[in-house]
Amino acid sequence: MNPLLIFFAVPVATIILAIVLQKVLNSPLLVAATFFAVFLIITFVAFDASFLVFAILYTLLAFITAIIVRFLCCLISNSDNPCIRNIKNTGMCQDNNSANDNNEDENQSNNSSCGCNRSAMNFYYPRRYVNRRWF
Repeated sequence: MNPLLIFFAVPVATIILAIVLQKVLNSPLLVAATFFAVFLIITFVAFDASFLVFAILYTLLAFITAIIVRFLCCLISNSDNPCIRNIKNTGMCQDNNSANDNNEDENQSNNSSCGCNRSAMNFYYPRRYVNRRWF
């Protein structure tokens, strides 16, 4: 077998297909199991038993790629709220209530300049992270 195929083409194809399968299946373990099954069949149909080592390495590569893709997708999906993004990154979300305004109703509403309600934002985090699975 051509070394260029073993060390370049198959790993690159594994990474690209692992990204696609992770987006479709949304489970790094299923991605790794799928790759191991395919490479195991390819090992004994097209190659000899020495390719089994490469099949295991490619499976690990697919698993690590799927975990990285899942982590990046989690980061992107959790930063989709512009109010949270403004508070974390720029600090631009400030209270609309000025020091001269002592109206009790306005102080209890606790609105920020980016248009979100800070009390509602406190309920945003538990809702997003409760049902998250990593594997």
